[in-house]
Amino acid sequence: MFDNLTPKEKAIFKKCNTPQKIQDFVNSIPNNFEPDGDTCRSPRVVLATNTAHCIEGALLAAAILAYHGYKPLLLDLTATKHDFDHVVTPFQVNGLWGAISKTNHAVLRYREPIYKTIRELVLSYFHEYFLDDGTKTLRSYAGPFNLTNFETRDWITTGETLWEIPNTLVELNHIPLFPRGTEKKFRKADKIERDAGKLVEWPRKKH
Repeated sequence: MFDNLTPKEKAIFKKCNTPQKIQDFVNSIPNNFEPDGDTCRSPRVVLATNTAHCIEGALLAAAILAYHGYKPLLLDLTATKHDFDHVVTPFQVNGLWGAISKTNHAVLRYREPIYKTIRELVLSYFHEYFLDDGTKTLRSYAGPFNLTNFETRDWITTGETLWEIPNTLVELNHIPLFPRGTEKKFRKADKIERDAGKLVEWPRKKH
């Protein structure tokens, strides 16, 4: 899986030898605002362009984790039609789940490996997942999905787009977080939470 890595790529992968270091490295990559249209790029292209959005960061994190012996996994978090879905990279330490997350916002970020189940891990994102008006939007999840299913696609080093990966995630069986109708009684996020949610790590550059 890693035979095609360049010496520079291998050096990066080798240096990021813990989930914490991988998260730090993913955070250091500027946000991909997709100025030329939607993208889903391989870890190689992300490293070459030094930009990434959520699924591109998740793919890079999964690749580096796999280099260090972890399973390369993705976890799809799905929201209402008024909000964006999110993809994180789950991992296990001593049987407990954590997650690496590439986001430009102050929320939906790294999770320490303290969760007994994937459902517990997903629920840790629930109260942070809201619209500008405070409406909570996280609804379901799918995965973990093992990227070894795409080994023949050379998903780590290909220069081509990887739309088949998000398309596959969309087609997975998604598990609802709660019975339908429960959301009618949800309380909206507080103003201070909404204000914090507007913080960004990488401001969009004005042209």
